[in-house]
Amino acid sequence: MAQSIALATKFMPILDDLYKLASVTSRMDSLSKPVNFGGANVVEVFKTTMGGLGDFARGADYPKGEVIGSWEALTLAASRARQLQIARMDDEETLGMAFGTVAGEFMRLKVAPELDAYRFAKYASWDGIGTTTGATLSSSTVLAAIDAAKAFVRAEEADLASCVLYVSDTVMGYLEAAVTRMLANENSVNRLVTSLDGMPVISVPQTRFYTAIDLEAGATASATGGYSKSSGGKDINFMLIDPKAVLQVKKHELPKIFSPDENQSSDNWIFDYSIYHDAFVYDNKVGGIYLHKKA
Repeated sequence: MAQSIALATKFMPILDDLYKLASVTSRMDSLSKPVNFGGANVVEVFKTTMGGLGDFARGADYPKGEVIGSWEALTLAASRARQLQIARMDDEETLGMAFGTVAGEFMRLKVAPELDAYRFAKYASWDGIGTTTGATLSSSTVLAAIDAAKAFVRAEEADLASCVLYVSDTVMGYLEAAVTRMLANENSVNRLVTSLDGMPVISVPQTRFYTAIDLEAGATASATGGYSKSSGGKDINFMLIDPKAVLQVKKHELPKIFSPDENQSSDNWIFDYSIYHDAFVYDNKVGGIYLHKKA
């Protein structure tokens, strides 16, 4: 029992670090507002509405106004899990590396990509965001397309300075070719575009960048599971997102690790992982998101 607890304490921080390194949307987790959990998978968000200014005459009373506050219940729709098993002798013969490696790779290769893909698809399908369906971009058209996205965000009075520009790996290549640089006698050249007009630029693998995805059931051990692009889904060229406009909720139960001694059905290490999560766009902040997708 003591050995199992020690291993769990050792593995869990490593798994969390691996997710943060692999996910491109995790940077917006900490910017999501604190929320109240009204139930196992329900988030309660407090919303307010109020009137604007009215005419005021000297000596008269202030014009009365209302402030209406209400709690909106948002139900987390994605409940996902998987169990992995590693035989005791397989782990022992790899000096304890098999179990840690498999668990870590699962977080990096399976969990992080699915969370990213789910969130982008959710934001891309939200009513009211800015959307452009255009022809395939190129190095000669990409900057104009991004300028149009910036103009939309400015017109909605969203804070462009806090926005993040997510681009597909292909569009990142167009950006690198479009930005003009003056080179002197440097013996090395860095063409990476890490920010554009003050906005961080994050490259997203196209396999995570769709307007709609399907979450596979993965009900059996041999089933692939994970996610796939929906039949009606489109490839995303880029998204301009104000992190303050989105709510990324992750009710994350810590991974459960059982040693072969605790496992009463087989001589295996067991890694159980489950997560309740979802992503939402605030009704009053839909103007902080702009989508450019392929035709």
